[in-house]
Amino acid sequence: MLLSTYGSRGDVEPLVALAVRLRELGMEARVCAPPDEDFAGRLDEVGVPLVPFGPSARALTRAAPPPSSLPQRAAEVVAALLDVVLPAAEGCEVLVATGMLPAAAGGLSVAEKLGVPAVSVTFQQLTLPSPHRPPLAYAGRPLPQEVTDNRVLWELDAQNVNELFGEALNVNRASVGLPPVDDVRGYVLGKRPWLATDPVLDPWRATPGLDVVQTGSWILPDVRPLPDELETFLAAGEPPVYVGFGSMPLHAAPDAAEVVVEAVRARGRRAVVASGWADLTVLDGREDCLVVGEVNQQALFGRVAAVVHHGGQGTTTTATRAGAPQVVVPQLADQPYWAGRVAELGVGVAHDGPTPTVASLSAALGTALSPGTRERATAVADTIRADGTTVAARLLVDAVNRVHARR
Repeated sequence: MLLSTYGSRGDVEPLVALAVRLRELGMEARVCAPPDEDFAGRLDEVGVPLVPFGPSARALTRAAPPPSSLPQRAAEVVAALLDVVLPAAEGCEVLVATGMLPAAAGGLSVAEKLGVPAVSVTFQQLTLPSPHRPPLAYAGRPLPQEVTDNRVLWELDAQNVNELFGEALNVNRASVGLPPVDDVRGYVLGKRPWLATDPVLDPWRATPGLDVVQTGSWILPDVRPLPDELETFLAAGEPPVYVGFGSMPLHAAPDAAEVVVEAVRARGRRAVVASGWADLTVLDGREDCLVVGEVNQQALFGRVAAVVHHGGQGTTTTATRAGAPQVVVPQLADQPYWAGRVAELGVGVAHDGPTPTVASLSAALGTALSPGTRERATAVADTIRADGTTVAARLLVDAVNRVHARR
């Protein structure tokens, strides 16, 4: 089985979980993903083969290319995907395609070329057309403010997707003998896309013409011990506040580490700062702050007073499952949505905008650190499903069994 994606850690980590669960059910799985060391190391940890392709996702993220380069970047990713993934997928029985939309389209094109079943997966529902909310706007292509009909906005979204990615996809499809696609978004979604999110955190409302399969989040139980230095820090005082922005480069908030740590100190708390792709650090040398690299968030979040983060689906889900109050400082894409869900559920605070100040974060932490928010976070934690990876893996095993039955 081949699991294909292109994107940040939040696009790769769910496939790590799925590959491990498939192996436990007797299925061999490989992951096709960007060649970043973070991803290679993570897959090596769990013994899952990586088929690397395309440019470094981290390098692209840190470079912050202009919106006008989106079609060119899409063409590069699709070309690399077809060049590498197509031969790697020979003999596979099911292909799972996810990640940035043109990469998912490329993965589905591989399955089409080989004549194997494919599943299109998204890790947030904002790419699924719905009359209940507008689509996300692409950089450099704002949606017209005067249009309030969501159905019209989704039609505009389909046009934008075709203009941005249609040529990139179809030129590469032609290179392997496939016909052009007229509706790129419709091709990626198909009739039965999978939504790999928790139904409490991300409730899906039925939409005509789209049979969405919501599996729950794909999370791998993490048994890695915390580093000794972190254990010592945790034991040395009251639970600290965790600060981390994952794969975000923080172009909008270059001094985020200093701002957040000062806001945490203003609340009389210590801080654990995850360096992440923004290479966050704190240089004042005070003992109330510890900077860490890659750590087991599942173990850590249950031992902190609150989690300050960017609002990626994976971090939001992990913090919610741990019962940790949250302050979400959304940077882009789906992150404002997850910030809103955290606030709506009462398990934390959505910061207003991507650029924090000491005052704005201190105020948000005041709410997050209150007993009421902690009680609500603890209650909601018990409602978050833990079986999403198993649900998805069993559905895929069933699909393979159907292929075998037809032979």
